[in-house]
Amino acid sequence: MNPTQELAARHNQTTSERTPRVRLRTRFLLSMVLITVGLTTTSLLLVRRSVEANVRQSIADNLRNSVSAFQDFRQERETMLTSDVALLAYLPITRSIMGAPDSVTIQDASEDVWQIARSSSDLFVLVDRGGKVVAMHTKTPGFTRESAEQYFQQSLDDVSENTSHWWYGGHHLYQTFIQPIYRGSSTEGTLIGFLVIGYEINEPLAAMVKKVAGTQVAFSYGNEIVASTLTPAQIQGQNLQNLIASSAQSEPRDIEIGQEHFLATSIALSDSRTTSVRLSVLGSYDQATKFIDQLNRYLLLLGLAAVLVGSGLVFFLSHTFTRPLASLVGGVRALEGGDFHHPLDSRGDDEVAELTRAFDHMRTSLLKSQRDLLESEQLATIGRMASSISHDLRHSLAAIVANSEFLCDSDLTPAQREELYQEVRTGVNLMTDLIDSLLEFARTRESLNPAYASVAETIQRAVQAVRLHPRHHNRSIDVLCNGPMTGWFDPRKLERALYNLLLNACEAAPAVGGKVEVTAAELKGKITISVADNGPGIADSISDRLFHPFVSYGKENGTGLGLAVVQKIVQDHGGEIFVERRPEGATVFRVELPGRPLDEFRHADESEVPSFVPVRRESAGQDRISHPDS
Repeated sequence: MNPTQELAARHNQTTSERTPRVRLRTRFLLSMVLITVGLTTTSLLLVRRSVEANVRQSIADNLRNSVSAFQDFRQERETMLTSDVALLAYLPITRSIMGAPDSVTIQDASEDVWQIARSSSDLFVLVDRGGKVVAMHTKTPGFTRESAEQYFQQSLDDVSENTSHWWYGGHHLYQTFIQPIYRGSSTEGTLIGFLVIGYEINEPLAAMVKKVAGTQVAFSYGNEIVASTLTPAQIQGQNLQNLIASSAQSEPRDIEIGQEHFLATSIALSDSRTTSVRLSVLGSYDQATKFIDQLNRYLLLLGLAAVLVGSGLVFFLSHTFTRPLASLVGGVRALEGGDFHHPLDSRGDDEVAELTRAFDHMRTSLLKSQRDLLESEQLATIGRMASSISHDLRHSLAAIVANSEFLCDSDLTPAQREELYQEVRTGVNLMTDLIDSLLEFARTRESLNPAYASVAETIQRAVQAVRLHPRHHNRSIDVLCNGPMTGWFDPRKLERALYNLLLNACEAAPAVGGKVEVTAAELKGKITISVADNGPGIADSISDRLFHPFVSYGKENGTGLGLAVVQKIVQDHGGEIFVERRPEGATVFRVELPGRPLDEFRHADESEVPSFVPVRRESAGQDRISHPDS
C-alpha cells in the first residue's frame, strides 16, 4: 500500500468513528417517552379514583345525617304520642267507657275516643285490668285482638323500662305507648284498665322519611321487611337480607341490590331483647356517580386516542430495531432446522448488526465443524460395524470350519457326527441372524406385512422358539395374557421382536432360579406387552445407549443388534418401547402398540379393564398361556 492509499484509509476510518450511530440505548429512551404517556394516563385514573372516594364520603355523611334526622323525628313523635296517651287516659269519657258491663258496649262507646286519637295514631286499644282486650280500632285491618293481648302481656314486663313498645301482627308493625286508666287519682284511685295507642311503620312513613333524609329506607321486624321505599325485586335480594340480619354498623358499607350499588347502614330501633326492629338507610352509589360515568367515557376516549398514537410511535420505533432482530431470529430458527444458508440482514453499525455478523461467522464455523464431525462419525461407525461384524462372522466361520474338518474323520460315531452337525448349524444360524438384523435396518416401514392376528399366539410362538435353546431350559417363563387380543400388525416381525426380548431376558436371568414373566393386556386402544426378568439389571455403562446398534455387555456371543432391531420393529408399527427398573430388582421392557388402527376394528370396547388370570408356572421348558375364556 502506497502512502496515499494508507492516508486515505486512515481518513475513512476516522470519519467512520466520528459518524454518530443510533444505539439501542437511544431507541429505548424513545420508548421511555411512551412509558411517560402511560404514567400520565395512570395519574388521570388516580384522579378519577380520588373523585370516587370523595363521592363515597359524601354519601356516607348523608347517611349519617339521615339517621340523625330520623332519630330527631322519632323523638318528637314519641314525645307527642306519650302526651296524647296520657291525656286520653285521663278523659272522663275514657273512664266511663271502661266501666261498661261488657266488651261490646265498650267497643261501641270507644268509637268517639278513637276519633279523637285517630289524627295522630294508627292503633287504639283498651285493655281491662285482667289483660283482656275489650276494644280495638285500627286504620288498616289485619292486626287481631289475640296479637294485641299477646304483645300487651309482653309489654307489661318491661313497661317500667321502656316508654314505647313494638307490636307486630298481620304484617303490621306498630310503635305503641301504654297508659294505665284509674278511677280517681293515679295515686289513690283504683286501676280499671289500660289505654294503648300507637303509630304504624308503613309505606307512607317510609316515603316521608325518604323525602326528609334523601335516601332509600327499609324498616324490618326480625328478618322481615315491613316497609320500604325499594322495589319488590330489590327487597327480595339476599344482600339486603344480610344487611338487616347483621348488627348495626358504625360505618356505611357497600352492598349490591339487583343491579344497583348502594352504601348502607343499619340501626336498631328497639331496645328490647325479645324484639328486633331495625331501620336500614341506603344511599345509591350509582345515582351519585352518574357524572363519573361520563368522566369515564371521556377518559376512555382519551385513552384510546393515546393508545392509537402510542401504537403508531411504537410501530415506527420498533421497526427500526426489530427488523434486524427478526432477521437474526429467522436465521437462528433456520439453523435449528438445519439451514446454514438462510439470508441475514447485517447492515448497520449498531450492536444488532455486529451480533448478526458474529452469528454468520459462527454458523459458517459450525457448518464446517459439523461436516468434519459427520465424516468422522461415519468413519467411526463403519469401523465399529466392520469390527463387530467381522468378529462375529469370524467366530462363526471358525466354528463351522473346525467342525467341518472333524466331520471328515471316518472314526466318528453317529452321535458324534450329529453333535458336530448341530454345532455347524448353530454357527450358520448365528451368521443368518446377523445378516437378517443388518437387513432389517435397510428396510422401511413399508416393508411391513400387517395382518389381523392374535397377539397371544405370537407370544406363544416366540416363547417356543426361545425354548429351543438348551441353555435356557432352567429358566421359568410365566405368561399372563388377557384374552387373544387381536390387532393389526406384522406377526412375523412382532414375533422376532419378542424373541429378541425373551432371549435377552433369559440370558440376563440367573442360571439357578431364573424367572421371566411376560404380561400382555389391552387397554384404551393400546396393546401392552411387558417382558420382565429377575437378573442383575442393566449395566450403567450402556444404560444411555441401550438401543444403539452393536452395543453388547456381558455376552460371549452377542451381535449388539437385538434391542436395536426390537426398537425399529416397534417404531415401524407406530408403537413405543420403554425400560424400567422395579423396586424388587426386576428389569422390565414394555412395548406399547396401537391395537385398533383400522375403522372396522374401532367398534371394539377399548374401555374394558383387563383382568389377569393366574397361570401355572412350570420349568423345564414348559409354559402355559391362559385366557379368560379357556
